[in-house]
Amino acid sequence: MAAHPPPDPLTREVVDLIGAVVARYHAEYDEAAARFGLTGAQARVLAVLARDPTPMRGLAHQLRCEPSNVTGILDRLEARGLAERRPDPSDRRVKVASATELGLRTAARLRGSLDFAREPLAGLSVAQRSALRDLLRRMLESPSSER
Repeated sequence: MAAHPPPDPLTREVVDLIGAVVARYHAEYDEAAARFGLTGAQARVLAVLARDPTPMRGLAHQLRCEPSNVTGILDRLEARGLAERRPDPSDRRVKVASATELGLRTAARLRGSLDFAREPLAGLSVAQRSALRDLLRRMLESPSSER
């Protein structure tokens, strides 16, 4: 593996700022989740399921964790009536997880309680938010983000 030159000061500052944003987001997300009696991991799984029913392996892939971790999280969400698992109609060996009606309402309330991103973004124009979105998408589409 070839050694990379150290990042320039601007790149280092951008990376540090992204890290600070991510840390603040996770801290607020965990606090909001706790107000609903959820762990941060449970809230993240519920947020994914609120968007679309997802096969168990796909859920683990999206969350970048082991399938066994997802199983434990889903067990707890199911026990609270927030999620359910069903066989995939096209392949009965595959389990698809989805949010229940209560899970959908909880996910929406939790998302609505997150002020960190909403408030600073409200201070940006539509053009600025669009530019930020496009830059973040571009970063995520780069080959190094596939690792």
